[in-house]
Amino acid sequence: MTPPPEGDESQDLSEGRLDLALRASNEGIWDWRTDQKEIYYSRRILEFLECGDKQAPNFFTPPHKTVHVEDREKFKTSLAGALESGGPEFLSIDCRVHTGSDAWRWLRIRGTVVRDRSGRATRIAGSMIDISRRKAAEAQIEEERHQLRLLIDHVPLQVYFKDTESRFVLSNQRMAEWNGAEHPREIKGKHDRDFFASEHWEEAARDEEEIMANGTAITGKLEHEIRDGRRNTWVLTSKFPWFDSHGKIKGTFGVSSDVTELVKAQQRAANLASELSERNEVYEEEVQLAREIQQALAQSQFPGIKNESHRLQFGARYLPISGLAGDFFELVKISSEKVGLLICDVMGHGVRSALVVSMLRGLMEKQRRSASNPSKYLSGLNKGLASILDRADATMFATAFYAVVDLEKGRVRCACAGHPGAIVCGPGGVHQIASEKSERGPGLGLIPEAEFPSQEIPLDQINRMLLFTDGLIEAENEAGEDFLESGLIKVVSERKNQALEEMLDGVLATVLSHSEGHHFDDDVCLLGMELGKL
Repeated sequence: MTPPPEGDESQDLSEGRLDLALRASNEGIWDWRTDQKEIYYSRRILEFLECGDKQAPNFFTPPHKTVHVEDREKFKTSLAGALESGGPEFLSIDCRVHTGSDAWRWLRIRGTVVRDRSGRATRIAGSMIDISRRKAAEAQIEEERHQLRLLIDHVPLQVYFKDTESRFVLSNQRMAEWNGAEHPREIKGKHDRDFFASEHWEEAARDEEEIMANGTAITGKLEHEIRDGRRNTWVLTSKFPWFDSHGKIKGTFGVSSDVTELVKAQQRAANLASELSERNEVYEEEVQLAREIQQALAQSQFPGIKNESHRLQFGARYLPISGLAGDFFELVKISSEKVGLLICDVMGHGVRSALVVSMLRGLMEKQRRSASNPSKYLSGLNKGLASILDRADATMFATAFYAVVDLEKGRVRCACAGHPGAIVCGPGGVHQIASEKSERGPGLGLIPEAEFPSQEIPLDQINRMLLFTDGLIEAENEAGEDFLESGLIKVVSERKNQALEEMLDGVLATVLSHSEGHHFDDDVCLLGMELGKL
């Protein structure tokens, strides 16, 4: 690095002030006289390049080997334009640059071109900023969109969105092929009248007008699709109102499954409606992806569970680190004296994890009849999720802890799918249940036939129970030390005499004070239960 150009006695002082200002915005400055090989880099840029001023390369001079080969031609073209006589006033380049640690770093390079009277570029000066994280985030979002699209196109259903005029806005590959097209873009903007005879499309349009007017769904409707010049088909259809994030109606969206052969084979069967409804129910669980899956809503009202002598009180805290969370909890009311408590943590973040959350919520409804048996309940969720992920060729999983509190029989039964066991308070003190590896099954969605061992605890041994996700115990301090289950047991012990809501707030406050930056790096979900006397 050469000293900044001479000519200003206060250059060092000015640079220091500017460097402080730019450091606040994570930017550095550079200055290059085009007739010299040397270049001036500020301290911040040298940090980006991970080298000292004597080793810092001037990557504006040929052969530009420090610029990534995939970015080099674009870099050379932009630079040549700036250096051209009478060229543009500004230089703007985004590229990867080789650093002193043998890594590649994305830099956003901006510069102002100074020209002499003939228009020749004599000097270029500007700023640089590290945009590696932004580029990585953009690549991740693009990959997640690609994976979501793969999943949508491989679900064995026709999925579509329509505007308020019943014209196709979005559809999956199967829907396009169902209407005789090779690609979804070929049916975008088209209406059902472009594919079906009036006997079908007029009724379908009326249904969609009713959905948009009333805001209510039409589910499990058997439709006879009549086409001109092509074979007629039967589909089982569910349609829903499509609202934007502000609650304004945008159109409709729906899912339909081909049941032509089933209708032909069993048209006279008395149980046709039941069979078709069951089939459509399974398909709808798989197509939660076509709905507003990114809304992972926490439960705001808790069921009333009590008997003549005791009642259960619940409290929860839900802290997603983004709008698309993979953690959630659910209270399943089995009877007036029995309730199931489920807490779940889906692998990863973003669109993929929110999609799996949506699938699991659908599978929970299907497994409601086995909700009293923790082992069977988790087995059902596991088989359903594994089946969906296998068909989509997607590698995902979720961990879960499920407990059934039975006031009538005075017991708690629980099972675990690779998830941290709950913390319980009772006469015997504060400890963790399902803490041993032998007491836990694998995560949901990994092994279709996996078993989930259960255990039973007398209710008189439990005053409180705390279910949680690993974002709580994996919070790191500045030394890189996790909070761990032991830390959670300690804080619960210290606060066991507080009211349940006060204890939940205290647990979060203690973990936040432990964590570096006093914030969570992962979604956090807490579900507390207290046994009280009437």
